[in-house]
Formats: sequence, structure tokens, C-alpha cells
Amino acid sequence: MKENIMPAIRLTLFCAVFFSGVYTLSILGIAQMAPNQGKGEIVTVNGKNHHINVAQKFTENKYFWSRPSAVDYNAAGSGGSNKGPNNPDYLAEVEARIDTFLLKNPMVKRSEVPSELVTASGSGLDPNLSVQGARVQVKRIAQSRKISETKVLEVIHKNTEKPFLGLLGTEKVNVLRLNIALDNLK
Repeated sequence: MKENIMPAIRLTLFCAVFFSGVYTLSILGIAQMAPNQGKGEIVTVNGKNHHINVAQKFTENKYFWSRPSAVDYNAAGSGGSNKGPNNPDYLAEVEARIDTFLLKNPMVKRSEVPSELVTASGSGLDPNLSVQGARVQVKRIAQSRKISETKVLEVIHKNTEKPFLGLLGTEKVNVLRLNIALDNLK
């Protein structure tokens, strides 16, 4: 037993130093080479800074809505609800979100509501929607802004991000970018 304790203590000390010091500093160094030193992309709108890579809360009819957030879009406390798909409280919450979405989007059928618009992401801070998640909101936004649906669809098309290298991931749109583009329409 003695011959196992000393190697275990040495390994523990090595891992503590390596992962809390060397590894952390190397990741910090790599982040310094990223745009904005790894702090994410920041855009300023009306004198207020917004992070493109963190979901924002939009509830007005004239804007695209983000995915629901279990942490109320608070980046300091990222996380999901940790409720399972059969949890009655969770099911009631999702049902309420569906009802709210259908109330604000009466031209959408229940079967057309994408799950991403009524279920929170794992982090609660997902800034993106699928193209389908954006398109299902077009009529509401066009009516609210008194513009054609074609203009709203053009905003979606111009802000659609393609999969990385054309292979990895899916097409997506950043909700904050979409809403900024809507506000900049003439």
C-alpha cells in the first residue's frame, strides 16, 4: 500500500499544477490570438454593447425571438433547467411556451412550431436559431413592422450562416444580427 500512496500523491500534485496553471495559461494564450482576445464578438447598438455569441431576450412582436433560456439569458449563470423530458413541471412550461407562441403567431399551426422555440438550450444562452426557427416568425414580424414578408425573408437569407466547410453543422442565423438588420431596414 505504501508503494501506491507516494505515486498517487505525486500524480495529484502534478495534475493540480498542470491543469490549474500550465493548461489554463496555454488556453489563455490561444484565446489572445482569437478575435477580441477570446472575449467574443461585441456589437454596439444605440450606445449599448451586446455580445453576438450570447443569446439576448427579445419579446416584442417586431423582433425574432431567441430560444427560451432556463437562466433568463444571464451569462454569469449559464445552465439548463436539469428537468427531464417527462418532468410534469417541465412539460407544463413547454406547453405554456407553445401556447404563448401560438397566441402571438396565430397563422402558425401547432405542428409547425419548431422545438427550439419552446425548449431551452443546454447552456440557456444559445444565440442562434435554425433557418426554420426564423422563418416561422416571418408573418408576425412583417405584420408588426408593416413591411412585406419578402423583406423579412431577405434579412434571414442575408444573415444565414452556412455549415463550416460546407459539411460541419447546419445552417443557422444569429438572432441578434437578424434583429439589428431589421432595425436598419429603410
